[in-house]
Amino acid sequence: MQAITSFDEYQDLVHQAVYEVDELRACIEDDLEEMERYMPFIDQMDAQLRALYADMVEGRYLFADADLPFMTLVKSHGQHIPFRRLLETINTVHRKGLSAR
Repeated sequence: MQAITSFDEYQDLVHQAVYEVDELRACIEDDLEEMERYMPFIDQMDAQLRALYADMVEGRYLFADADLPFMTLVKSHGQHIPFRRLLETINTVHRKGLSAR
């Protein structure tokens, strides 16, 4: 993992994760089999990431030594999340702060 040294870089990672959810949703919307795989968690993950991003933009975000809410979904559905590493990186920075490795 590359060290994230500024809040702007960290915020960009979260924005990228929101984008990845949008892209995943677009890819599965016409495929019932794929939709069944992702529907148990995609809406909840989307809402949690958007809330996190909004907190960052609006100045309410706080680092903490606890997992972000979406990590429950990553732990239970991670094998189906193509951007799992991105989510894990966001969570690591959340827990350990900027410049975390």
